[in-house]
Amino acid sequence: MSFFFKASRPKTPQEVAKAIKESLMALDTKTVAEVKALEKALEEVEKNFATMRTMLSGDGESEPNMDQISQLVEELCKEDVLTLMIHKLPTLGWEARKDLVHCWTILLKHKVDDNHCCVEYVEQHLELLDYLVICYDNKEIALTCGTMLRECIKFQSLAKYILESATFVLFFKFVELPTFDVASDAFSTFKDLLTKHGNVVSQFLTAHYDEFFDLYERLLTSSNYVTRRQSLKLLSDFLLEAPNSQVMRRYILEVRYLKVMMTLLTDSSKNIQLSAFHIFKVFVANPNKPQDVKLILVKNREKLVALLQNLSPGKGAEDEQFEEEKEFIIKEIEKISV
Repeated sequence: MSFFFKASRPKTPQEVAKAIKESLMALDTKTVAEVKALEKALEEVEKNFATMRTMLSGDGESEPNMDQISQLVEELCKEDVLTLMIHKLPTLGWEARKDLVHCWTILLKHKVDDNHCCVEYVEQHLELLDYLVICYDNKEIALTCGTMLRECIKFQSLAKYILESATFVLFFKFVELPTFDVASDAFSTFKDLLTKHGNVVSQFLTAHYDEFFDLYERLLTSSNYVTRRQSLKLLSDFLLEAPNSQVMRRYILEVRYLKVMMTLLTDSSKNIQLSAFHIFKVFVANPNKPQDVKLILVKNREKLVALLQNLSPGKGAEDEQFEEEKEFIIKEIEKISV
């Protein structure tokens, strides 16, 4: 006696999108309040996300179908499933979040007729970016949201919105959160925002110069070693970039920031001292130093020269360029007159 089992028909992109939407909508207040109902609903979401992942990435044996991916992308956008995905993040289980992060990257990158449909969807629903930023306050989903945010930041229009949004200032708090993993992830996102799109960053820093550098000074003077070191390195990364040359010229005219760098030159950490030197040298090398900057340098000349003479890359490393720069800066300090 033989039995024949009919293979289940693979779901169409439209059916996958519909199933995801319905399973996410099932995570309502009533369901979440009931343990068994929630478990069942979350299992359904996981199953549907796994199906979406297979459709987007293939099953290991066959490559994904580009036409199907395009249809799925269009359907997810048309049915507002992307909004549901983000707003239901706090309820999702670990496996579902992992699949969502994987799919999110593909969805954003995929083009339909030369258009990034999912990016355009987020552009029309910018509050989703604010939501992802605020989720750093929820340590259960912070790393998931951080990864999704960094994928968004790869696109200039989305990075520009976050920089100019009211939620951007929250990063100055998030990078010092007590949970190390979350704080580090927030700093990675903060760094991407300030380094990925030079012209956008330049426009932002020019328009918000005082507010931004007031807040940034707090990071540079933080009692937390990791915060001081990371923020100092990041300052070099974006301040010394060509698109930010005008911002840098303004920064090195301000005696308050010179004092910050001089303080960091005396830090107990050799790494911080060296990073501070690379910004301090720009203040000194500036041929148009204002009078108050000259006064501070002259007043502290002996201490600065002694400090710099003892400064080296360490571990016996012979860095010729560093030594040349150091000697040049020492000579510049010695010849300043007021």
